[in-house]
Amino acid sequence: MPDQLRPRASLRTAVVWDVLKDALERRVKATGRDTLDVLDTGGGTGNFAVPVARLGHRVTVVDPSPNALFGLERRAEEAGVADQVRGVQGDVLGLFDVVERGGYDAVLCHGVLEYVEDPAEGVRNAVDALRPSGALSLLAAGIGGAVLARALAGHFVEARQALTDPAGRWGEGDPVPRRFTADQLTELVTAAGVEVGAVHGVRVFADLVPGVLVDTEPGALEALLKLEAAAAEVPAFHSVATQLHVLGEKQG
Repeated sequence: MPDQLRPRASLRTAVVWDVLKDALERRVKATGRDTLDVLDTGGGTGNFAVPVARLGHRVTVVDPSPNALFGLERRAEEAGVADQVRGVQGDVLGLFDVVERGGYDAVLCHGVLEYVEDPAEGVRNAVDALRPSGALSLLAAGIGGAVLARALAGHFVEARQALTDPAGRWGEGDPVPRRFTADQLTELVTAAGVEVGAVHGVRVFADLVPGVLVDTEPGALEALLKLEAAAAEVPAFHSVATQLHVLGEKQG
């Protein structure tokens, strides 16, 4: 792997990580500070928080699960960044009960909007936690990816249900309460006062390629990573991505 901060499982996260790392580098240059204050809402055990801390930044993780926060603490300790990572119990809708408003250079809101009762309020809170010109990284489940996955699995009725359902759900057994289109996410972000800089499709192919192929074919992993990165920026692929990533900057 060309980047030691990207584990092998980065087939699912490489695109977001690369975009996020570039955004943090731009904030460092813009602020003139080597160390940024980063907030990770719903950050769980630190899949992004710990690598961000390894870049030298201070990271606050807000998550409702005590078990996840315990895992975060252990992970940060093992990575040698325990003094740069702080975990607090809470959620994005009650964000300012546990963190300060307007205190962060970047806010991550990954895998959160699918599960909150009011996604618009969740986005507004994430944006309100930002300092002026701060970066917002938003990642949420895409409707098109769910439709494609159900269809390829032979569940055609469920695929059609996901396509026509306002929340993008394929049925009562669907574990994801809500999915989004790229337009829906950009509308939420824009309404909250963020200028959208880029939209990326995430996991366009990674969930469809057999794992045995990636594990056994020489060079397959790196080639697939490069394909994912190239497809992520093509709007046509946003409609079939498992997840959608929106990167923006707080106006004002």
